[in-house]
This record gives sequence, structure tokens and C-alpha cells, in this order.
Amino acid sequence: MTHSSSLLWKITISTSIAITLLLATAGYFVQTQARAALSQNLEANLQGSFRAYESLWQARADLLSKVSLVLSNMQYVRAAFQTNDRATIQDTAAEIWSKVSKSNDAMFLVTDPRGEVIASLGGPRGLRRNVEAVRDASPRFPAQSAGFSALDNGLYELVITPVYVQSGAGQGLIDVLVAGFPVDHAVATELRERTGGSDFVFLEGGQPVASTLAPAATRGIAERYRRGSGVQRLELPDREYAVFGSTLSDLSGAPAGDLLIVQNFDAVKRDLASLEFKLLMIAIAAIIAGIGVSSLLARRILKPIRQLDRAAALIAEQKYETRVPEVDNDEIGRLARTFNAMSRSIQDAREELIRQERISTIGRLSSSIVHDLRNPLAAIYGGAEMMMDGELSPEQLHRLAGNIYRSSRAIKDMLQELVDVSRGRIQAPETCRLAELVGAAVETQAPAAEERNVRIDVKVDPVIELPAEPGRIERVFLNLIGNAIEAMPNGGRIEIAAVRNGHSVLVRVDDTGPGVAADVRHRLFQPFATSGKGGLGLGLALSRQTVLDHGGDMWIEDGEAAGAHFRLKLPC
Repeated sequence: MTHSSSLLWKITISTSIAITLLLATAGYFVQTQARAALSQNLEANLQGSFRAYESLWQARADLLSKVSLVLSNMQYVRAAFQTNDRATIQDTAAEIWSKVSKSNDAMFLVTDPRGEVIASLGGPRGLRRNVEAVRDASPRFPAQSAGFSALDNGLYELVITPVYVQSGAGQGLIDVLVAGFPVDHAVATELRERTGGSDFVFLEGGQPVASTLAPAATRGIAERYRRGSGVQRLELPDREYAVFGSTLSDLSGAPAGDLLIVQNFDAVKRDLASLEFKLLMIAIAAIIAGIGVSSLLARRILKPIRQLDRAAALIAEQKYETRVPEVDNDEIGRLARTFNAMSRSIQDAREELIRQERISTIGRLSSSIVHDLRNPLAAIYGGAEMMMDGELSPEQLHRLAGNIYRSSRAIKDMLQELVDVSRGRIQAPETCRLAELVGAAVETQAPAAEERNVRIDVKVDPVIELPAEPGRIERVFLNLIGNAIEAMPNGGRIEIAAVRNGHSVLVRVDDTGPGVAADVRHRLFQPFATSGKGGLGLGLALSRQTVLDHGGDMWIEDGEAAGAHFRLKLPC
């Protein structure tokens, strides 16, 4: 479960990261496109406002041109102007202007050909006596001229119309009509109302002369604006503005001022902030939904893997009958079928191995029992043969009878020990002298030792006593001595010594044989372990189990001298 949960989290987290990156990329793209679209929309609004300004301003200029042209062609006006009488000209101009003028803020001047003001009607009063714009327009006479010009008290849009009379030498210029509108706050306000809310700023010599913005914003924009093409973004301390500028030309074509159409970025920023918030909410919802969906899909995909994981754990617990469902026909389904086939193969192989192991165990156990019974049976057989074939003294008969009795008792005890070990039975111990147990084992193995020229030395203090089952402990020493004799067919020496150490006794059983092979040493006390001798290795396994049952232990040590070096630790 730990592995499948980890894999589930890996899939979920990786999917979530992928969704997050995808949404972040898409959001960045959408935000970039939206910002560009809003900026383009803002520029389009500015361009539209400029076109609306041009249309309105052109209409005003056309009105002035038509009125001035009509006046210049009237015989009544020409006759009055030919008098050169200032009062007559003023009265006539005032009468005509009052009839044709529909704008209270429009300005009307009559000047001589040099620009000297003869009559001033409409608009603000107190203009200077000389209008330089007349001299600027004179190269294009008798055609009308229009443009912007700075007069005494502000910036004006002017239309200049020459008035000619027929003379003997041809047409003669007598006066000039100058009509115009002032560029002031009222004009800027009217433009804002007619263009949908864009702000207007008029500059003359870089200084504002009319504006619909607050004074501080107007000054900041005027200071930062530079003549050029396109929309400029100007950052002021309080906000950011988009400014579209157009140069206002005078009657000679030179720059007379600037018209700035202004919109702030507040609406754009609000729209972007709203868009970013919506994108963020959509991204959060999509990530949560993506995590949920990916988690559900991952759980569904990982369900058969978790089943395989649990089944593998059960197989590791040797429950080879475990199977997993074979549902789909995909890779996981094929893996499930392969796993089930593997489980069946392991189960069949295990059952076959158990069957063969049982047969082999029966054979090994039979061989081991035969091997372990061979020595006592040989002693019984040899003693009986000697009793039948020869004349023996009573002492010899008593000795042979004792050997036969001990060998038969050893066979009986060995068989009982096999039964007890298999059933886990332990008899009550009794206090025994260790020297007597070792001596009985030595006496039983004495004939075999003499036959192979093996000397047995016993160095056990007769006073050492310990609680033990005599028969079982004696068979431990019988097995160790018998193995040592069998390992030394050409003779040798066996030394058995015991030393008391506190509440235990350490017994050493050493021989001068070839020792124990290294490949057998680590499994020497396991059942059926053998180092090449005749038996199959039940003796040492039973011997160590006997010592363990008595609360001690048995092991083999590496000695400097050749041979095997067994150690027994028994409580006393």
C-alpha cells in the first residue's frame, strides 16, 4: 500500500503540476492578448476621438470660410470698405456680422492689407492692433487661408479672406476679413462631450492654453509630452495616461501649437485586474478539478497495481494460492495474467519440491538412524559373537554384558529421543556427575577407539555436578567422540576437559583430526549437515538441541592446532 500510495501521489502531483503550468501558460497568453487588445482598443478610441475632433473643427472652419466668403463678395460691404472710413466700416461689419453670425464666441476682424485692425466684432475684446497672421496669409491671396495663430490673449483658429474691388488696373485689395474661434476651455469641453469622454489639452509654445483635465495633470502631461507619431504612455505620480498628439499648424504651415487627446489607463487597469482575478479563479477551480479528476483516474488505474502489490506480499508470505483478477486486455491485464501464471508455477513447483523433500527426508532420516544405530548394534553384535564363540572368564562375560546393556540402552534412548524431539517432550533433570557421564560415553566408544588407534584423554574434575538428563547428555558426548574417531582412521587423540565458570561449566572436546570443512561449518548444527563422513548429520543437530534444552549452548571454535574444537556450556 505504501508503494501504491506513493505512486498515486506521484501521478496526482505530476498531473497537477502539468495542469498548473498549462493554465499558467494559457493565462499568460490570454493576459498578454487581452492587454494588447485593450491597448489597441484604447488607441482606437483615441484615433476615433481625433477623427471626431477633425470633423467638428472642420465644420466650424467651413462655417467661418463660407460666412467670410459671402461677406467679401457683397457689394454693400465692398462699397463700405472703399470709403476707408473706420466708423463706416465698423458699422457695416457689425450690421452684417450680427445677421450671419450664430456663435457668440466667434471672432470677426476687419484689417487693412498690412494686418492693422480696423474693426473688431464678436469674441473677446481688446485684441492688439496688428494681426501678423494676415501677413502670413498674404502670399496666397486672393485665396482664403485657414490655420491656428496665437493672438494677444490665446490661441485661435483663423480663416483669412481678402476683399478685392475692381479698378482700372484690375482687382485691388482693400481690406481683409479675419474670422476665428478661440481655443479655450469651452471648446475643449464641447470636444470631450462630442467624442465620448476623451480629455483634450491644447498647447501653445509647450504651455497649456485649454484643458479638460485638472491643472496638475495638465501640467504633468505638458511637461512630459514630446511631439511624435502614435500613442504615447505618460506616467504621472497619480496615474498613467495614453496621449495621442497632433500638431496645429499656422497659416504658413509652421507649428503653432499641439492638440493632445488624453485617456487614462484606469479603465484598462480595472479591466485587466478583473480579467486577472477571473483567470485566477478559473485556474484555481481548474487545478482543484484537475487534481480531483487525476486522483480519481489514478486510483482507477492503480487499483490493479494495488491488487498486484497485495498479491505479491501474500506470495512473499508463502501463500502461493493467491491470484489477482484478470479483467482488462491492456498491459496491466497482461501483467495480471503473467503474475497468476507465475503464482501457479511457484505453487506447483513448491508442491513438487515438498513431495520430493519429504521423500528425500525419509531417506536421509532412515540413513541417519541406520548410521547412528550402527555403532551400538556393532557392539551388541560383537559382544554376542564373542560370548558364543569363545570360553570367557566371568569378568569378560560381565564386561561384554555391560557393553551389550549400554549399547541396547543407547539404542532405546536414541529412539526415545527422536520421539521426544519430534513431540517437544523434555524429561525432568537429575543431579549428575559430569565425569561419570563423560566416562560412560568414553567406555562405550573405547573398542572403536582402540581399533583405530585413537587415544582418549579425560580431564574432568570428579566433583563437578550439574542438573541433566543423563541419557541425553551421555549421547551428546557419544556423538562427539564417535564423530572424532570416525574422522581419524589412521589414529589420533581426543581430549575432553571441563572448567567451572561461575554458575556454568565449559566443556572442551578437541581432536587432532582434519577438522570441519569451511563450507559445512556455518550449517554444522543443522539437520542432515555432513562433512563427508558416513552419516547424514542428525547427530550434531540433536546434540545441540539437547544442550539448548538444558539451558546451555554448543558451538565450534577455530583453534590454532589442527582438528575440530567443540565447546559446550552447561548450567551447574
